[in-house]
Amino acid sequence: MLNWPNGIALPVRTRRYNIAMSISSDLKSLLPETEPENRREFVVKKLAVGFALAVQPICAQTAIVTDATGLVAGEVKIPVKDGVIPGYRAHPAKGRGFPIVLVVQEIFGVHEHIKDICRRLAHSGYCAVAPELFARQGDVSKMTDVQEILTNVVSKVPDAQVMSDLDSTANWAAKTSHGDIARIAIVGFCWGGRIVWLYASHNPKLRAGAAWYGRLEGDKNELTPKNPLDLAGAFRAPVIGFYGGKDTGIPLESIEKMRASLKVVGDPSQINVYPEAQHGFNADYRPSYDKEAAQDAWKKMIAWFKKYGA
Repeated sequence: MLNWPNGIALPVRTRRYNIAMSISSDLKSLLPETEPENRREFVVKKLAVGFALAVQPICAQTAIVTDATGLVAGEVKIPVKDGVIPGYRAHPAKGRGFPIVLVVQEIFGVHEHIKDICRRLAHSGYCAVAPELFARQGDVSKMTDVQEILTNVVSKVPDAQVMSDLDSTANWAAKTSHGDIARIAIVGFCWGGRIVWLYASHNPKLRAGAAWYGRLEGDKNELTPKNPLDLAGAFRAPVIGFYGGKDTGIPLESIEKMRASLKVVGDPSQINVYPEAQHGFNADYRPSYDKEAAQDAWKKMIAWFKKYGA
C-alpha cells in the first residue's frame, strides 16, 4: 500500500493505474500530433503559378502586373473548420490595423489575376486575402475546359461552406496579418460577385461589399438555395454592383429587378451598369477587358469602402 500525503492508504491497483497513465501521457507527448477526425484531405494544397489553363493564351498586352514593393505578399495557409486551405495575402509592410478585404475568385480559382487584385488593394492600404474556395472540390487551374470547371467543381461547392471559409479567413487575417476585424469589406468577380451579395446577408461585421458582374438570379438547389434577389431586405452591409450592358449571361432585366427590390426595402446598395462592357470587363488578361469601365469601377469601389468605414 502507498499513502497519500494526508496519510490515507492508496490501493496497489490504483497506484499501478496512475503509473501506467503517467507513462502513457509521456509516450503520447513524443508522438506526432494527429488531425481531428473531422479533418479531411483537400484536393488543392497549393495555389497555381501563373494563370489558369482555361484562360490561356492570355492577353499579355493588357494584363496588369502589380509589384509587391512595400508589401508583405505571398501564399498562405488558412485554417478552416475541417482543415487548411491555401490562399494569397497582401498588406502594407509597415503599419497595422489594416481594413480587411476578402477577395473572392472567379471560376478560375486564385490564379495570377486574383493575386494581382490583392496586391492592388494592399497598395491602397488594405489587408487583402483571397482564400482558395474550391480547395475541397477540385483544382480548376489545371482544367482547360470551362464547362468541365462548372460541372465538376463549381456546381459542387456549397454556399454554406463558402460563408464559413470566408468567416475563417477574416478571423485569420485579424490574428496573423494586422487586419482590423471591425473593418471588413468583400470584393468578388463573376462567381465571386454572387458570393459578395450572399456574404452581405451573412456577416453582421461586414462594412461594405463590391460585386463585379455576379449573377443575381438563376437555378437553385440544396447547395445553392438562394439567389441575391431572394435576399433583398436582408443585407447587413451595403453592396455596390458593377455590371456590363453587353453581358450575355446577366440580362439587364435581372439587374433592373435587383435595383427595384433594393429600392422597395430602402437598401443603400447601388448598381452601376457600363453600357458597352461585357462580362469580365475587369479581367485585364482576357479579351473582355474594358479599361475605361474597369478603372472607373475600381475608383468607385475604393470610395465605397471608405464611405462605409472599410
